[in-house]
Amino acid sequence: MGAPLFILGALFLGLSLGCSASLELRPTQAVLTRMPATESVTSVAPTRNNTPQHAFSAGVALIDPTLTEAPRPSAATPACQEGLRYLADITVPDGTIVASGEAIDKQWQVENSGTCNWNERYRLRRISGPPLDAPDEQALYPARSGTQAVIQVLLVAPPDPGTYRSAWQAYNPQGEPLATPFMSKFWLQPQTHN
Repeated sequence: MGAPLFILGALFLGLSLGCSASLELRPTQAVLTRMPATESVTSVAPTRNNTPQHAFSAGVALIDPTLTEAPRPSAATPACQEGLRYLADITVPDGTIVASGEAIDKQWQVENSGTCNWNERYRLRRISGPPLDAPDEQALYPARSGTQAVIQVLLVAPPDPGTYRSAWQAYNPQGEPLATPFMSKFWLQPQTHN
């Protein structure tokens, strides 16, 4: 009865020695080996990872569970790649003739061709042309990587006849452009009064 208690006590002592805040106990399977009864209790030098091994006169050698460092999560997460691909004009194709003061609902079909998901921090900015009653900047339509989206800008045709262009560009949260600008080109015809 004394030998099993001695073995359990030695095992507990062996497990509690050598632990530090930076190490995590990872028990491995204990290996029991029959030793000749004539040998006395000896202490074997620690192994490479400072795990003590003990031999007992009860005829059993016990190799303590090993202590290993816990795996650390990777600190560097690969950055996603930005991308936007123009697919088509949905409304108001280039060259459309509109009336003075007409509301223009300009829409482009695009694809999020990158690996980043667009959220509310992605922006659409007017980069050239008159404001045409549209804000200079607005939120880009949210889109997950690999999906299609519709970019929409609400414009109002100016009162004077002529050719008008409005160019818009999408930007990521760091202010970097995603692709080449989108253009909307339309004509205002002079109105004739009867």
